[in-house]
Amino acid sequence: MRVARAQDLMADVGLDALLLTTEPEVRYFTGFLTRFWESPTRPWFLVIPSRGDPIAVIPSIGTPLMGRSWITDIRTWRSPDYDDDGVGLLADALSDYQRVGVPDGSETHVRMPYADLKQLENKLGFALKSDVGIMRQLRMVKSTVEIDKIELACGVANRAFTRVSEIAHVGVPLRQVFRDFQRLCLEEGADWVPYLAGGAEQGGYADVISPATDTPLADGDVLMLDTGLVVDGYFCDFDRNFAIGSATPKTQEAHAKLIDAVEAAIAVAKVGATAADLFHAMDRIVTGGAGGSDAGRLGHGLGMQLTEWPSLIPADHTPLVAGMVLTLEPGIDVGGGRMIVHEENIVIEESGPRFLSAPAPREMPIL
Repeated sequence: MRVARAQDLMADVGLDALLLTTEPEVRYFTGFLTRFWESPTRPWFLVIPSRGDPIAVIPSIGTPLMGRSWITDIRTWRSPDYDDDGVGLLADALSDYQRVGVPDGSETHVRMPYADLKQLENKLGFALKSDVGIMRQLRMVKSTVEIDKIELACGVANRAFTRVSEIAHVGVPLRQVFRDFQRLCLEEGADWVPYLAGGAEQGGYADVISPATDTPLADGDVLMLDTGLVVDGYFCDFDRNFAIGSATPKTQEAHAKLIDAVEAAIAVAKVGATAADLFHAMDRIVTGGAGGSDAGRLGHGLGMQLTEWPSLIPADHTPLVAGMVLTLEPGIDVGGGRMIVHEENIVIEESGPRFLSAPAPREMPIL
């Protein structure tokens, strides 16, 4: 079904084949799920022709796993090969085509050495073309099976968040909280936890991407944990905020305003609305319509990757359609160079949006 849809779109734009080089693209069509992509040593290729079945051109170490997929045309070489790391084999696989597209828009990259890419084009005798957004269009809308997997991942994170009181209290180093929270995620059913961010400071935090430190939690801190854990190859991505020891009225007011912002987005998150509409609905609550903050966006797509298309920014006018899975991620400035950020995961359905993460309470929990 996925290949047929890709081939229909290729026919519409006049492409003879797609060349795919990244983990989610290859997995999208083959089901090839492995952590071996963490190594940058070996390139992996998948060719989707405009007619017929895909061709996998992969290092021989991947043959047994790819052989368990539905792909039958699997061409391999012993990698790493410093003279020809699959380029010749790939050129042969593409030799019958003249218009070969690769994903080239935002949030894409080509996962092979630049020198090999140029060598490939020299062997083919033509330059690779844009896929004209085909992969974006395909992956942005999820199937019911994909949505179920994302919801499973959200359920794991939901259960882990209910146990934060077991690991976080005054005096515990933030680094230890991060380690223990990953353990809770694994205990609750995560396959792995490739992303965990957060922070803890008085009344808020200065940023949400720095590594955890050994600074112990203190009374009045706001602890935020933001997890992108994986179940069966699909991510969740949402956070929760906790007050350590006590919370000031200002802290609780800020948290309540973030819940209001999410509810405002939910009110407009219907088929036919746009990504920009969701941004403006939240921005009116958290900044009074000033146009957002340095965070850049107030949410994004979610699925096989932690962040996908679209971005909830004023310039993104992507229409919402049933099957899109999105994060809603408003943040609010609490002064002193600090902020509080809140995030939920939703799916767009014909009847309206539905939460995949269990919505956070309006009042920030106190640990």
